[in-house]
Amino acid sequence: MSWQEITFGNFAEIQPQVKLEKGTAYSFIEMADVVPHTKNVIPGGKRTWKSSGGSKFENGDTIFARITPCLEHGKTAKVSNLTDSKGFGSTEFFVFRGREGISDPDYIYYLARSPVIREPAIKSMTGASGRQRAQKIVVENTSIRVPEIQEQRHIASILSAYDDLIENNQRRIQLLEQSAQLLYKEWFVHLRFPGHEHVTITDGVPDGWEKNPLGEIADITMGQSPKSIYYNEDGNGLPFHQGVTNFGIRFPSHQKYCTMQNRLAEPGDILFSVRAPVGRINIVPDKIIIGRGLAAIRSRTGQQNFLFYALKNRFFKEDIMGSGAIFAAITKKDLHGVELLQTSDQIAKMFMAHVVPIDLQIEKLHQSNEQLTQARDVLLPRLMNGEISV
Repeated sequence: MSWQEITFGNFAEIQPQVKLEKGTAYSFIEMADVVPHTKNVIPGGKRTWKSSGGSKFENGDTIFARITPCLEHGKTAKVSNLTDSKGFGSTEFFVFRGREGISDPDYIYYLARSPVIREPAIKSMTGASGRQRAQKIVVENTSIRVPEIQEQRHIASILSAYDDLIENNQRRIQLLEQSAQLLYKEWFVHLRFPGHEHVTITDGVPDGWEKNPLGEIADITMGQSPKSIYYNEDGNGLPFHQGVTNFGIRFPSHQKYCTMQNRLAEPGDILFSVRAPVGRINIVPDKIIIGRGLAAIRSRTGQQNFLFYALKNRFFKEDIMGSGAIFAAITKKDLHGVELLQTSDQIAKMFMAHVVPIDLQIEKLHQSNEQLTQARDVLLPRLMNGEISV
């Protein structure tokens, strides 16, 4: 089939009109809700529309981060699951919508993910350092080559098959983690652990248990950021993380690397965000360098899985330990002083016997998603530029 040349602004609607009623609560998507390189986004909640102050969209639209570093990190998603089919979100989104008979909504999403749109958008960024934004007029006037709509749908269906598998695995990961968290709450919050009927509980602490500061039961490495001259995105050195930008459901993805090895986190360490959003947690998949926004935590007793779920339960709400006038943050002293309930070795081993197999399943599903993502990302640019015919 033939491909035609057209500007992106004529191919897709950019910042389309959406009518919202003032004073009405709608689904709201903030930047933190968008997981890099993940197709669908789940609204974090609802907010009241006040007649201005946010990008507006409907189910099926694509939202595209226009601000650094979110654009470079791949924060682009297809909107779904909106209450009443419409909502609003961060002002830092461009919104793209298909034109009837001209462009397929799924194809627009993948086009926005491809270098065809991303690279001109990134090159167009202007503004103060750290707050640079892509220019709408440049994105609108970007010249693209696209096939007829039937072929667009075919291309989108091929790429969607990968994303469907990835998101199915993500749902399985979430269900597995929820089951482990529920078990933790049953045993260590509601104190209905095996044999609880025969144990005396005083002030919420069973006999033989105690509350200890995190600094006494775990080794904690506070991150420290090397100078930016040592950063790269070419894979030189070790992966570098200094915030939650590339955090996933359980494991972070790597985008930035660093050749100056300063503060290190080892595989299996718990990554803990000490700056906004305080308390967000991931697990280190391989050796990384950590910057000042993160801490790495490792159990001194070999009960890393137990410690992970204890921290997840303690920080069930992000910023619960937050302090500071501008950005929520916790100090090294705050983190070392976080009190956690420590069970008996016997109960801890029984809990670990349940959750270690769950965590291994989660790790395998994550590895499967890594492979699916790599395969999809190899295909995506080649399908979008017509190099591979379908």
